[in-house]
Amino acid sequence: MTVRIGAEEEFHVLDAESGRLVPRAGLLLERLGTKGFSSELQQSAVESNSEVHDTLDGLYADLSGTRSRLAAAAAAEGLAVVAAGTVPLARVTPRDVTADPRFRRMAEEYRRVADEQLICSAQVHADVPDRDTAVRAMCLVSPWLPPLLALSASSPYWLGSDTGYASWRTMLWQRWPTAGPAGCYRDAAEYDAAVAELIGSGVISDSGMLYQDVRPSAHQRTLELRIGDACPRAETVVLIAGLFRALVRDACHRLERGADPRCDGHHEWLRAAGWRAARSGLEGPLVDPWTRRAAPAHLVLRRMLHRLRPALEASGDFATVRDLLDETLAAGSAADRLRRTVREADLPTGIDLLVTETRGGRLPARAGARRPRPQAAAPHAGGRSRAPLHPVVTPGTPG
Repeated sequence: MTVRIGAEEEFHVLDAESGRLVPRAGLLLERLGTKGFSSELQQSAVESNSEVHDTLDGLYADLSGTRSRLAAAAAAEGLAVVAAGTVPLARVTPRDVTADPRFRRMAEEYRRVADEQLICSAQVHADVPDRDTAVRAMCLVSPWLPPLLALSASSPYWLGSDTGYASWRTMLWQRWPTAGPAGCYRDAAEYDAAVAELIGSGVISDSGMLYQDVRPSAHQRTLELRIGDACPRAETVVLIAGLFRALVRDACHRLERGADPRCDGHHEWLRAAGWRAARSGLEGPLVDPWTRRAAPAHLVLRRMLHRLRPALEASGDFATVRDLLDETLAAGSAADRLRRTVREADLPTGIDLLVTETRGGRLPARAGARRPRPQAAAPHAGGRSRAPLHPVVTPGTPG
């Protein structure tokens, strides 16, 4: 089975000179057009939608091209764009909600929760055979989602201060009534009945407000990953997409063989594991999905890589994902890179780092870090070689 993938990325819009979040997404959308781009709840964010891809290389090229277009459009307006869970300098106000009836209703109903949604995420879609499979696969993939959150963690700062968390976006996001672990259901009918019950309660207005860590798409035959921060580096999105595709492929294979998800109904540890990933990122312990005990992040992720190797190899992704994981663990999380830059320089320099990484700039050196081994060509399914992924610096891209 070919499991295709796609990604949605959200970007903060900043004033290029001050580095502050500004409600000027409309200017970018006027320049970019609506094909592949859309508005968000807050006027300070723009969303992009990739094409559907068979390979990680294709997804990477797509994301990189989109980022180049966004950076160029932003520079023409004296703006900059950043892919990160939060940006360090922002102002909370109810006046910057996008002029859309649905968004306005949300702002009125949820008040401060909506006002503080100055956050961005990256979502990944992976093909599934049918909606029943999507619903049943959620239970199998859910224990492995907190490590993907740790890989994405990029939001340590909020309103000018260090929160102590690697992903403060997660803490803001979890205040929505439907955020968090997805739960387990026998089939799509049972899941859809639960969704209808939530809508009937009046707590949410439509299925688009299901903000669980993973969910079946309402419009496509895909399973959608929603747990992660937006990532400054496109390579991180590709890494997460490769791992998520492998999780979905593995889950579908297990279900085809008649495997029972064997959910024990105790999802407290999943919420706790998500909190731990948001707190620690890659620089502290995670909850090991096998033991449900604390373990170093690098150990959890390498065990995950080993567990998913057959599924990764089936998609031709193993070498690419292995090398991207090596590089990511050596460089540290985006949250840690940002903190180190701020410590060594100042907050504006940290914001410059986020802008540079978003448009494809190379990673700063990390003192004492083990260098990743050179990337080998990853074989495609069928034996053809694949060019390795490398960060792209677009010539002449304005800063």
